[in-house]
Amino acid sequence: MKGTFPVYSDLCPGFRGEDPAAGRMSLAAYCVMCCRRLGTSTPPPKNNTYWKDIRNIIKFTGSLILGGSLFLTYEIRALKKSLTLDTQVVEKEKMKSYIYVHTVSLDKRENHGITYQARKELHKAVRKVLAISARILQGPFADTFATFDVEDHECAVWLLLKKSQSDDRAARLQAVREMVAAHPWHGNETVRAHGPAFPTWKEGSKNYQFRTIAQACDLRTLTGLARSKESDPRFFLPPPPLPPLKEDSSIEEELRHLLASLPQTELDECIQYFTSLALSESSQSLAAQKGGLWSFGGNGLPYAESFGEVPSATVEMFFLEALVKHSEIPTHCDKIEANGGLQLLQRLYQLYKDSPKVQRGIMRVVGNMALNEHLHSTIVRSGWVSILAAAVKSPDIMEASHAARALANLDRETVAEKYQDGVYVLHPQHRTSQPIKADVLFIHGLMGAAFKTWRQQDSDQVLTEKVSEDETRYTTCWPKTWLASDCPALRIISVEYDTSLSEWRARCPSERKSIAFRSNELLRKLRAAGVGDRPVIWVSHSMGGLLVKKMLLEASQRPEMSSVINNTRGILFYSVPHHGSHLAEYSVSVRYLLFPSLEVKELSKDSPALKTLQDDFVKFAKDRNLQVLSFVETLPTSIGSMIRLHVVPVESADLGIGDLIPVDVNHLNICKPKKKDAFLYQRTLQFIRETLAKDLEN
Repeated sequence: MKGTFPVYSDLCPGFRGEDPAAGRMSLAAYCVMCCRRLGTSTPPPKNNTYWKDIRNIIKFTGSLILGGSLFLTYEIRALKKSLTLDTQVVEKEKMKSYIYVHTVSLDKRENHGITYQARKELHKAVRKVLAISARILQGPFADTFATFDVEDHECAVWLLLKKSQSDDRAARLQAVREMVAAHPWHGNETVRAHGPAFPTWKEGSKNYQFRTIAQACDLRTLTGLARSKESDPRFFLPPPPLPPLKEDSSIEEELRHLLASLPQTELDECIQYFTSLALSESSQSLAAQKGGLWSFGGNGLPYAESFGEVPSATVEMFFLEALVKHSEIPTHCDKIEANGGLQLLQRLYQLYKDSPKVQRGIMRVVGNMALNEHLHSTIVRSGWVSILAAAVKSPDIMEASHAARALANLDRETVAEKYQDGVYVLHPQHRTSQPIKADVLFIHGLMGAAFKTWRQQDSDQVLTEKVSEDETRYTTCWPKTWLASDCPALRIISVEYDTSLSEWRARCPSERKSIAFRSNELLRKLRAAGVGDRPVIWVSHSMGGLLVKKMLLEASQRPEMSSVINNTRGILFYSVPHHGSHLAEYSVSVRYLLFPSLEVKELSKDSPALKTLQDDFVKFAKDRNLQVLSFVETLPTSIGSMIRLHVVPVESADLGIGDLIPVDVNHLNICKPKKKDAFLYQRTLQFIRETLAKDLEN
């Protein structure tokens, strides 16, 4: 009948049992036919057939929704089950020191089919939902998946690691700070440097978080952690095992092979000297160890206090001095790395753990190699960052400063400057939020050094009296201990260069020891360290003051060094012989000055070069309106066992401008205050603060 719907049994005889095959007509086809008739037919009469069809459609839709829900529930429960971890398994895995690598099945049959692809996309979507939930709630999962057996801070660890590899530099720096800050996994227990051989379950669970970061963080993050003052030592994995030495070989022979493998041609005379000295002394030492002859001739190396022992540390110091010189050449650094030098130096470092001098020499080589950015990944992989991270926290200022230099050269994230050999940052030695507003540079004099020249005056009274530990305790470097505390906004740099009193001990050609040559070399190194980018005060002792004057005059003639001149605010001189010293006059009388070095000769009162330097600098200082403060000794200095000499008299220390203050000390102690509240230090501090007052306020 027109306008009526046939019932399902009329269209499908099989539904009444007449034709089973026809009964398998899809319900979907029937729905389509019904919909078409609804759109073309006249309004149906109000009867039970219409509502019966509607009920059939609802039954179909409900069945479809129910079936889909069951499928989704099954897949989600399967995924949930795969993500649920057993608590005991997690705790056991936390004790291990390795990480898992995601594996992919090699069976291609598992990677085909529409069912596999559908499940893969579904799982991917669920994982994305879980990740978003973790990020929003700062927890591992929402309530539905609370059985994922991971603590809240474990999710935070991975979020920090992801943040530390962000393209945003500020985000990376913030991630490192958050790692170093009070972690949820730190707990309240004190970390022991030498714990039990088998840690407890609680300790293993806690250490797991640090090992996670140690194994997963990149080079930048690891270096940042090493340069963070409060970083936990558990952030750093121990160095990898060292390769065994070759059969019938010693570490001294390995050092000899390494040095011999470096280019020996087209070297300056200084490097040639150190290389030939190390190789020759090694030959004599090895001959002695193998029962050969002892050294005859040569430079008379004092091998032993007895004939039964060869002091190999002395020989190895020759090797280190030669390697330091070679490592100043980038192409030689590549050779050192390619020939296993980093591992060999690490073996030597461990062998001489009780010899600070040897360890400092090794860190000098590593610090020089770190100037080459393409070697950074190799240095990190060889385990040197963990060694340097421990050394930079050493109470020994020299050890900490050598490590700080190497780490600063590795840290290209926050350090734009490069610290070449002999340039040491005393403050700050770690990453800091304190803005640095000015530089103070310390330049030692004849026979001085970057650290020992600036130590507190040696005195039994200072060592034994009861004083405040924080402010006036004995220090081996008062700029590092006192000045950094009083003026934290300063970058404090100390430089070191080799000097000698006599040509008997000269180790490089004389022309390399002249004031002119040294000033050019130091100026180049200091500019690479960023000196001139901010206000500067120069602090010098003895011959160091002459170098400062020469450097400033040289910089004033070179346009690329104009920033050094423009930012120089003042100079502080400790007994600088502007008009010469009596030291050269006694060169014939003093036993070890029979052949005075070039440095000593240049200090002669009748030196034309010294007079020209003085006249030119006074004019320069007046034109630039530089602030100048000078101290001068009033007591003689003992040289040897028989000579007492007034090294720099008052008239020679008078620059002609600025204040000149006599102090009742000898030449060696003029730059070594007795205590923090002594006049010598307090007046120095006052000069620095007044000269930089405007710069420190900004």
